[in-house]
Amino acid sequence: MKENITTFILFLIMLILIIGVIIFGRAIYIDLLNSNQITYKVEGIATEEPEEKKEEEQKQLSQTISDSILNIFSSNSGEIISPNNYDESVINKFFYNQLNNNQKIIYSKLQDNKQNLSQGNYVIDFGNTFSEMLSQETGGDELSKDYQTAIEAFTHDNPDLFYLDVNKMYLNIKTTKKIITTSHEVYISAAENSTYLSDDFTDTVQIEKGIIAVEKVKDIIVSKLKGTDYDKILFIHDFLLNNVEYDSTYNNIGTYGIYGALIEKKSVCEGYAKAFKYLANAAGIECEIMQGMATNSKGETENHAWNCVKLGNTWYEIDCTWDDPIIIGNGKITDDIKYRYFLRGKKTFNYDHKLSYQFSDGGKEFVYPDINEKDY
Repeated sequence: MKENITTFILFLIMLILIIGVIIFGRAIYIDLLNSNQITYKVEGIATEEPEEKKEEEQKQLSQTISDSILNIFSSNSGEIISPNNYDESVINKFFYNQLNNNQKIIYSKLQDNKQNLSQGNYVIDFGNTFSEMLSQETGGDELSKDYQTAIEAFTHDNPDLFYLDVNKMYLNIKTTKKIITTSHEVYISAAENSTYLSDDFTDTVQIEKGIIAVEKVKDIIVSKLKGTDYDKILFIHDFLLNNVEYDSTYNNIGTYGIYGALIEKKSVCEGYAKAFKYLANAAGIECEIMQGMATNSKGETENHAWNCVKLGNTWYEIDCTWDDPIIIGNGKITDDIKYRYFLRGKKTFNYDHKLSYQFSDGGKEFVYPDINEKDY
């Protein structure tokens, strides 16, 4: 009897040991299997392959753009094909909508003659449109202020006007007095024997090819955009960071506009901001240029320009220039720097960015979109 009990206990112990070994072995097997799966996922998919693919796509995009620009400027053909109209891409004339009636008349006349402005000496004639206003004692002064405000709104809504220097455009008031009546004719022109073209763009063929070139870059970028508005905004942001270098000399051709950013690939903050708006608007995304003062990491405060963009029904700010710092040596821009000012709320931006609402002394105080308080 005792022997039977002992045998039964030994049998149970052996059975328990066997079951334990099986369970332990299975646990080790599953652990090893999962470990292999994780290693494959991280090393084979999650890191190296997408990054390499992304870099290769960026290189191909840059090469395609460079080849297209080279073909345009190396062409000896006298025939210049008219570019697509940027105005068709713009969703909303944000600054135009803030103007009074007379300012809108001036703005609209400039807009209607936008193509003629590339001549540099085209006269925009208002005839006697403002005669009633000019018959008032302070009419001339008021019209001059309206003109300045209209010019400011026009240039902020139209970042593609890289070839103009609006400081060389003049509002002329010609008063003719007769025995009974007095008439007033108003027109915009350049100074006598001069043009209102930028000093960087004095040749009409150069300007025409420049317009074609920036339109071509725009078309290439838009053709690459896919996904959500967020994806498109991110792509444009990264494109500018990968292809534009900050012009610390301030002397590059077209450095203050989209020509410097998209064609010369060198520009200052204003060029970054105008290029971002130009491309975002072409993608069907509402975007505006913001300007004011900004204090950098060295404690230096300077004039600065950046953007705000509408994502869904909410506005956020983006500063491509400060997301693209000057890197000395072989250093790289890390993500914490590259996206530091990407889709941020006003609480973040107000820390070192201060908006200017007047673009010139005595000019109108404009408003900007209502920026979300928090970051995206």
